[in-house]
Amino acid sequence: MIMGILNVTPDSFSDGGRYLAVGVALSIARTMIDEGAGIIDVGGESTRPGASPVTASEELSRTIPVIEGLRAEWSGPISIDTSKAAVAEEALAAGAAIVNDVSGLRADSRMPEVCKRRGCGIVVMHMQGQPRTMQDRPRYGDVVAEVRDYFEERYATLTSSGINPECLCFDPGIGFGKSLEHNLTLLARLDALMVQERPLLLGISRKSFIGKVLGDDSPDLREWSTSALTAATRLKGVLLHRVHSVQENSDALRVVEAVLRSDAGSDSVPPH
Repeated sequence: MIMGILNVTPDSFSDGGRYLAVGVALSIARTMIDEGAGIIDVGGESTRPGASPVTASEELSRTIPVIEGLRAEWSGPISIDTSKAAVAEEALAAGAAIVNDVSGLRADSRMPEVCKRRGCGIVVMHMQGQPRTMQDRPRYGDVVAEVRDYFEERYATLTSSGINPECLCFDPGIGFGKSLEHNLTLLARLDALMVQERPLLLGISRKSFIGKVLGDDSPDLREWSTSALTAATRLKGVLLHRVHSVQENSDALRVVEAVLRSDAGSDSVPPH
């Protein structure tokens, strides 16, 4: 499934400032839905490397009108990209159904209770450090083992607090406190990150590690490579893909799904 990224921020790394007006944001959301997005992820605070935090009131003023407007015309799932319980609570009341928290519900002690009470979907992401400093020489002994251990700890902690395991999915946080080599290693070992049969969500869209591989410095030049990774990671078992450009990635997934269906069907067809 495709999760379309709708950043209503002035400073996100790829599309900051483009969709600040509510009408523009809703128009972009409609296009994403028409192109195949199954979830729209609304964010009011940039989490790019070096980003400065914003207040809850600012985040709310950016996101709630968009969530309310989208909910008035679309019945599909809306996600709120936030680490603040106050923002999550109001967004869920306004019509969101998922909390996408880059801190893994660690930044705000109230967040687990808000999510439990609402029974919402939860994206638990791994991040080493904080957005402002996370890319200052990130270090791991074994990045795959450490991210998996983090997922196991979060699963145990959150489910023991009363959160339904069915509400959880996990995001390895590509580009969040990881070097190029860390990112590539995680992508190569996605199968090792599956925890308690919960799905993986992957956010690799237009990210700088792609530019480092290709030798480009413009996020807008990374669409084809993003789509290639979407297809490749679906073959590795990833079920949720968070992207900026929906059409290209949706088409890539449709082709992969056709291949997977054909392969599954061939197991039950006797040879001629």
